[in-house]
Amino acid sequence: MPNYTRAFVPGGTFFFTLVAERRRPILTSPSMRDALHRAINLTRRERPFVLNAIVLLPDHLHCIMTMPEGDADFSTRWRLIKTRATRAYLRGGGSEAGRSASKQSRGERGVWQRRLWEHQVRDEAAYIKLCDYIHYNPVRHGHVRCPHQWEFSSFARFVREKLYEPDWGCVCKAASKPPNFDEVVEWVGE
Repeated sequence: MPNYTRAFVPGGTFFFTLVAERRRPILTSPSMRDALHRAINLTRRERPFVLNAIVLLPDHLHCIMTMPEGDADFSTRWRLIKTRATRAYLRGGGSEAGRSASKQSRGERGVWQRRLWEHQVRDEAAYIKLCDYIHYNPVRHGHVRCPHQWEFSSFARFVREKLYEPDWGCVCKAASKPPNFDEVVEWVGE
């Protein structure tokens, strides 16, 4: 059995990828978006963290989260978020994938893959590259032509906060060369 080692750095900033069970395209459905929004907000009130950037795609999400000073327990936060979102989603009529015997024996639902991918953000340059990766991801997956066209991300907040120009990564008005994410793809295991 693999030995998974997590990077526990109190007060650290981390990039995460979470995937729907069997990559089912449920994460951008209204019921799951609402369930995730509520689960994140409740968990953030109980166990504070900063959600720096996020994108929801139909079958996975990416985000950057910063832990409070002296706290490295992102695992509990994600367990709470996934559990709360799952319960609300299923209560609201959402469906789940078939569950393996292993998932059934552990009482796990067929909404999320069991594991998550985490990468410690070590410096400002990596943080910027990962934010760009998050916000350009819907374009990379062919859901839209430009980041501003995808409503399920923190891109609009980044524009409001003047961290991006409104036409960042945009090809609507002029041909723009897509950003190069080769280095980031190695970090995030895609």
